[in-house]
Amino acid sequence: MEPLLGQLLQPKYSFVLIFLSYIISFFGSLLALQCTKWMFRKDGTLDREVAICAAIALGGIGIWSMHFIGMQAYRLPVPITYDLVLTVISLIAAIVISGIALYMTGRGGKFKVRGWLAGSLLAGLGVCVMHYMGMYAMDLSAVMTLNPVTVGLSVVIAIVAAAAALWLAFNLTKLSHHIIAALVMGLAVCSMHYVGMSAASMICVAEKSSTAWKISGDDLGLWVFGVASIALLYIFWVVMGRNIANPALQSSA
Repeated sequence: MEPLLGQLLQPKYSFVLIFLSYIISFFGSLLALQCTKWMFRKDGTLDREVAICAAIALGGIGIWSMHFIGMQAYRLPVPITYDLVLTVISLIAAIVISGIALYMTGRGGKFKVRGWLAGSLLAGLGVCVMHYMGMYAMDLSAVMTLNPVTVGLSVVIAIVAAAAALWLAFNLTKLSHHIIAALVMGLAVCSMHYVGMSAASMICVAEKSSTAWKISGDDLGLWVFGVASIALLYIFWVVMGRNIANPALQSSA
């Protein structure tokens, strides 16, 4: 049944994609935590290759891929496409901001409270910008309004989650601890996303906006999950394989 003009659209969710969004966030967070052990060499200098891998694992996979798969889990009774430019910008922003936040927190190979606080604020606000940019990238026959209270709650969750993630990244070293931390981080990232999604109300309108570059498809979420999984395996091979073979590269922190 086609929705009526002016009707409030009621969203439905794909629980399979919600589950996959958590899984990819968990593994992205876990690999990022592992990467932080080798981000800084024993002399405190930055290993750029590992830092880039950590930023991609956390920002591109643990956060952005979770976000995009979660967006695909959000179903409305009208077709949805996505502005390609905004989508790509949100991906780049998530990676860059995550990389900067990780660097600020562990600069010189040592955890710094000031850097941690600044990095947490930057990362939290950056995640929110990425999230709502992704929401505004939706191209559909509806007008979106946001509940400011719920938006504010999502911002608080994002900052707290970022602070927890950065603290865990540089204060826990055992794999078992990293697994538990990644489980918590994945839950926090997903919580921020779905709270943010609940802030939106969609009102049906006659026409949807037109964008020259857009992406669509019912299987986009699965494609993103697949590509993100391949990227995770590649990062694992590059970083973990190299450092297991060369333990002298590890930071003494």
